Amino acid sequence: MARIDHRHTRRDYCLGQLRRADLAADPLDQLAVWLVDAQGIESPEPTAMILATAGGDGQPTARTVLLKHLDDEGPCWYTDSRSLKGQQLAVNPKASILFYWPELERQVRLDGEVRMLEPELADEYFASRPLGSRYAAAASHQSQPIASREDLERRLDALRARYPDGKVPRPPAWIGYRLEPQLVQFWQGRESRLHDRFQYTREAGGWTITRLMP
Repeated sequence: MARIDHRHTRRDYCLGQLRRADLAADPLDQLAVWLVDAQGIESPEPTAMILATAGGDGQPTARTVLLKHLDDEGPCWYTDSRSLKGQQLAVNPKASILFYWPELERQVRLDGEVRMLEPELADEYFASRPLGSRYAAAASHQSQPIASREDLERRLDALRARYPDGKVPRPPAWIGYRLEPQLVQFWQGRESRLHDRFQYTREAGGWTITRLMP
């Protein structure tokens, strides 16, 4: 017997459609358009993306991170490289990213190689973060066990005492990453689950666009 049964939980998708003529030639241009659309409807986290990685054992793990900038090569984010995702990327520098905007009935998946960003970009972004976030990033050895919340807060207090002027330096392990996509899929929900799906595949000299069945 199912512990929770959602076989009868469903909704239909009817907000839009996606045609070949609607698509930009470059998937990153198309992603930029959809990100602007998500910001325009005041989605609570329009830049949230699921990042899936796998290490040497092949076991995938996924978590939500926030897109910080999109450049001509791909989406970029920042994190502690000592975290599980950082450890996995050091062994297997490939990942998949998923954006999902339920308010627009849209999702985008990007698969590709992950590369570290230049330290100067990490310095620039770290310095732009709110002061509390800088202290927190410097106090945390992400994903490592800690005995209690109180121990974590003591680490934070020690940093505040050490840098009372707020000029806490960026931890060397706190770095930026970019996913350089080889495959990108755009999904627009449609009625009766007959969704619109288009796949961009990187080829020599450009991108090939293919409509996929839902």
